Amino acid sequence: MSHRILITSALPYVSGAKHLGNLVGSLLPADVHARFHRQIGSEVLFVCATDEHGTPTEIAAAQAGLDPRSFCDREHDRQADVYRRFGLSFDHFGRSSAPSNHALTQHFYRRLDAAGLIDERAVPQIWSPADDRYLPDRYVLGTCPHCGASDARGDQCDACGTLLDPVDLIAPRSALSGDTRLEVRESRHLFLRQSALVDRLNSWLDTRSGWPPFVASLARSWLTADLKDRCITRDLAWGVPVPRPGFEGKVFYVWFDAPIAYIAATQDWAAARGRDWREWWWGEAARGTSYVQFLGKDNVPFHAVSFPGTLLGSGEPWRTVDVIKGFHWLTHEGGKFSTSQGRGLSCEAALDALPADLWRWWLIANAPESADVDFRSVRFAADVNKDLADVFGNLVQRVTRFARSAFDGRVPAGGKPGEAERALALSVRQRVSTIRTHHEAREFRHAAAETRALWAAANAYVQAAAPWSLLRTDRPGAAVATRTALALIEVCATVAWSIIPNLATSAITAVGGEVSAGPPPWPDDVADQLLNERRAGVALASSFAPVAKLSVEASGFAGW
Repeated sequence: MSHRILITSALPYVSGAKHLGNLVGSLLPADVHARFHRQIGSEVLFVCATDEHGTPTEIAAAQAGLDPRSFCDREHDRQADVYRRFGLSFDHFGRSSAPSNHALTQHFYRRLDAAGLIDERAVPQIWSPADDRYLPDRYVLGTCPHCGASDARGDQCDACGTLLDPVDLIAPRSALSGDTRLEVRESRHLFLRQSALVDRLNSWLDTRSGWPPFVASLARSWLTADLKDRCITRDLAWGVPVPRPGFEGKVFYVWFDAPIAYIAATQDWAAARGRDWREWWWGEAARGTSYVQFLGKDNVPFHAVSFPGTLLGSGEPWRTVDVIKGFHWLTHEGGKFSTSQGRGLSCEAALDALPADLWRWWLIANAPESADVDFRSVRFAADVNKDLADVFGNLVQRVTRFARSAFDGRVPAGGKPGEAERALALSVRQRVSTIRTHHEAREFRHAAAETRALWAAANAYVQAAAPWSLLRTDRPGAAVATRTALALIEVCATVAWSIIPNLATSAITAVGGEVSAGPPPWPDDVADQLLNERRAGVALASSFAPVAKLSVEASGFAGW
């Protein structure tokens, strides 16, 4: 039986264009990991969804002149198209507003309530007479009491980063109508008693391993810092309705229902295919499943504490996450990406400027795994030129061009591998094994660095073997060197496929490799692939499109 792995990426919020920081902080590395596991024969389920509930959606929909459902319909399709263009290979890309997630969220609430983990409490809320409604935190604007910024929100001041309560703001006003005649009234809300789950969460966390140190540290810090009970309801119209008498017109807090959408997305995927979703999430059926989450560091507390608390508190045998792979921030030219302020580079603008694989390569090779990483367009252009044009692209281009010219466009037969080829096979086998180890450990920068080193070693072999010099005096030797180089390119492309699927597939095709609808299998028997003649006579593709070099001097990228 193949290894079964469930991979989820943090749900991208439906409101606003997604930027490169969103991509590299969860979505792209999750895709690379899913592709790699498909290559090694794992049974992979890679699911995600748009996060569609909450205050920002209501505000954005109103600004667009749409109701929340219509707005989410439009934005979900927009994001799905962007991710398709980036080559993200979701098995299912769902929606947190799906009926399955509504039903499942209400199920978890009922289980937690029955377990005595839900409290009903009175909470001071801001009321706007002009809007005739309670205003969620983000609907309240005002002057920050800490730094004096005039456009601080009721939950946080973006200028100084201070977390706020709406009642802290100076001269508060409604974000909807501008109403300044705001009142403080009490509203009844539900709280998840996280404080009662601390011991269970600590015991559960003790059984986890393989987490990046900063992720484990963040989780522990939340559990050791007097974990607070969390309000899980809001005075909003758009969201999952609360099935409790007296709570009509209220919905669940987005951070309660959003992670549950991982399960709902799996249920929707399984229902469409006649599969049993329990193989991924439930009791004994999921015993053979490993579960990895990919997310940015700001999402760690919700995934390492709150969501496991929901699952454990339900008293049901839900599959909890095995490994959380967290990421730091990607910044842009020394400053923060900002969707709301249009600062940085959106995924759509990036794709309009350059092919997806160029972005995929640079982002994975520079993934912010242990610290923040700054995207600078000049460095991006220089790195892409060196790695993809000069090293990988040049390798494929010059070997295939020579083979088409010297051997009638076919993998040549004849000759016997020598000491150089046998040494090469040993070296490449070790490098491929190292790359696999890094992928298995979710060490993306190391995997990319070793892939780059393999490309460089392949270039070094071709340069030393120099089949063009042997052609007149030692045609069998030229055939061996060319055949080996073509096989070597296929290995180089195959191990890079999870990162640069389009370029890798093009290279495999160029050297006469077999390309199917599925992923190219991981090259486990490198020696056999490099040293035998089984591919002799196979026709090469007519050409390989080189990677166009970018202008370093004029490489400024920005836009939304």
